[in-house]
Amino acid sequence: MRIIENSLQALPGVQSIDIDPEVNKISLSYKPDVTGPRNFINVIESTGTSGRFKATIFPEGGGRESHRHEEIKQYRRSFLWSLVFTVPVFLISMIFMYIPGIKHALDTKIVNMLSIGAILRWVLSTPVQFIIGRRFYTGSYKALRNGSPNMDVLIALGTNAAYFYSVYLVLRSATSPSFESTDFFETSSMLISFILLGKEKTSEAIAKLMDLAPGTAILLALDDQGNVISEEEIDSRLIQRNDLIKVIPGAKVASDGFVSWGQSHVNESMITGEARPVAKRKGDTVIGGTVNENGVLHIKATRVGSESALSQIVRLVESAQMAKAPVQKFADRISKYFVPLVIILSFSTWLAWFLAGKFHGYPGSWIPKSMDSFQLALQFGISVMVIACPCALGLATPTAVMVGTGVGASQGVLIKGGQALESAHKVNCVVFDKTGTLTIGKPVVVSTRLLKNLALRDFYELAAAAEVNSEHPLAKAIVEYAKKFREDEENPKWPEAQDFESITGHGVKAIVRNKEVIMGNKSLMLENNIPISIDAEEILAETEGMAQTGILVSIDREVTGVLAISDPLKPGAREVISILKSMKVKSIIVTGDNWGTANSIAREVGIETVIAEAKPVQKAEKVKELQAAGYTVAMVGDGINDSPALVAADVGMAIGAGTDIAIEAADIVLMKSNLEDVITAIDLSRKTFSRIRLNYIWALGYNLMGDSNSCRGPFSRHWISLTTLDCWSGNGSLFSQCCCVLTLVEEL
Repeated sequence: MRIIENSLQALPGVQSIDIDPEVNKISLSYKPDVTGPRNFINVIESTGTSGRFKATIFPEGGGRESHRHEEIKQYRRSFLWSLVFTVPVFLISMIFMYIPGIKHALDTKIVNMLSIGAILRWVLSTPVQFIIGRRFYTGSYKALRNGSPNMDVLIALGTNAAYFYSVYLVLRSATSPSFESTDFFETSSMLISFILLGKEKTSEAIAKLMDLAPGTAILLALDDQGNVISEEEIDSRLIQRNDLIKVIPGAKVASDGFVSWGQSHVNESMITGEARPVAKRKGDTVIGGTVNENGVLHIKATRVGSESALSQIVRLVESAQMAKAPVQKFADRISKYFVPLVIILSFSTWLAWFLAGKFHGYPGSWIPKSMDSFQLALQFGISVMVIACPCALGLATPTAVMVGTGVGASQGVLIKGGQALESAHKVNCVVFDKTGTLTIGKPVVVSTRLLKNLALRDFYELAAAAEVNSEHPLAKAIVEYAKKFREDEENPKWPEAQDFESITGHGVKAIVRNKEVIMGNKSLMLENNIPISIDAEEILAETEGMAQTGILVSIDREVTGVLAISDPLKPGAREVISILKSMKVKSIIVTGDNWGTANSIAREVGIETVIAEAKPVQKAEKVKELQAAGYTVAMVGDGINDSPALVAADVGMAIGAGTDIAIEAADIVLMKSNLEDVITAIDLSRKTFSRIRLNYIWALGYNLMGDSNSCRGPFSRHWISLTTLDCWSGNGSLFSQCCCVLTLVEEL
């Protein structure tokens, strides 16, 4: 290793070296404009005996990401294992008891009053309680050590009360020929499964972002005259500054840089959000991870590794995810006071009934034949614990969240866990991306103005024949529109175009049916000395004023028509903004598109605040500015360029038709890609959280009343009868309380 260190240190541009011999890892600090990783690997592999050393790039953030993915897998495994045991317990307790044949088998007695069903429930619930639910014991210990009882304490306390009380009932049944009762094993198992289901999964957006970078790149070697003498396929992570990279049509650009040779169109929607590919020629900059549409390009690398735009987006997403502190759960705040109260009331109930029995404070006929006064008092004390803990706070939130998310899913709104619901109900500002969010994201022909006497069908036949050979989205929009005039043919064949030429960034030229057809922008007409009439100038100005792209069509060197192409608004966009205003929610557009188009779209939908030509960093910064101003911000987007803002926002909403990265980074996914679902998501969140509050009020009120009744039982026949019913009706009181919670949330 000493030889390798000395060899690397001798390289120009290397500033410092740190070697970890235990894992054979070398960390270097260097000047990227002088050297790079390819040089380091060559030096390492050429050092010492031939073939002795092999080197590769260490995966960025490997340890941290591995830990994150492992945590996700652990929660998933725990939940799946809990289902293996909980589903049978639920079926035995709630379903099979109503099927005559199976009920008879489950009720078969083994020892005294101990049944097969009780044994099965005990066996199946035990692994859930102590193995799968072990994390709640750990969390409870830490919370109690810090003097702040939280939901983990409540879950551990409630499930243990239900479990051990059920164990007591089973053992009592096994030792008594007359004692028979219903256990609560399904309560503890189902509660643990509910909580595991509610654990929010960590986003995998970062891993998917890293996958956007191409795995390999074609490295070119030049001679002294600048001619290409060789090509070599290399790992894209080995690209160094000033390398010359070849990018073929359909391939991803391997590095940030500028075009040194060639011309093409590059789809940069992942960064800018703009649907139309951008024309690139010598001297134009390109961004790593974007897609080359047609021509071959030679790219000179300028920003590599952690300096690239893609790496910066990765860091933005990662830092935003880590900076987003978990919302303090309402149940934790209540449980800080509620847990001690339940324990005190439970103990007080037992003590009151025990003393009343000891001193004959109630008639002996109240004590069942299978019990004594101590056991009766114990049942009352445990009933307070069972009634209070498992349902009151443990099920109030997860049940509401499950119902809320279920209602959302049925309406095409995918909500990723309880935190999204809790945050979305506070939203008072929505930031919209433009392309693909407020607009459809696909250019279409919106109007045709003919300046010469020509049938529209013949006009579009010539136009489509000229454009059909072009890969540009505007050309595809023209060809698609032209098909409307050939509806009698499923796949219309256009006249043959001769001498076809695509002029990057301007338009196309071709000879169709012996007519010279030139289609493109104003500068293309002027370059070909084609006069533009005043009418054509006015139509073009009017078109551009409406944020549409104007295409001039010249036939035999005369401007014959003007096509207007636009990315239209999504249906209902205006109504959505209007309804949001009525809900006192502010709307803002933040887009990578130009100011003219952005302002025009904003006027159409009724949005006053517009931020245009914004890069991913600026979108995230705008979200943070709004948060600093006191707004609770929801970001609605569909592109990779929106992902930093989606995770920086209090609630990220991704359009379902958008990229995987946006969907992974978001808290809520609008599966139907309808803007109306933004309103649905916010309204659903508000209603769900109001139901959660009602659940707490109801559950706490019910428990406090029940607990108070249990305490006052020895001194009043009225209270005794109510408490006795609660205690001796087995699963009745517990199940009735859970049903009340469900009834409230199902009103959604």
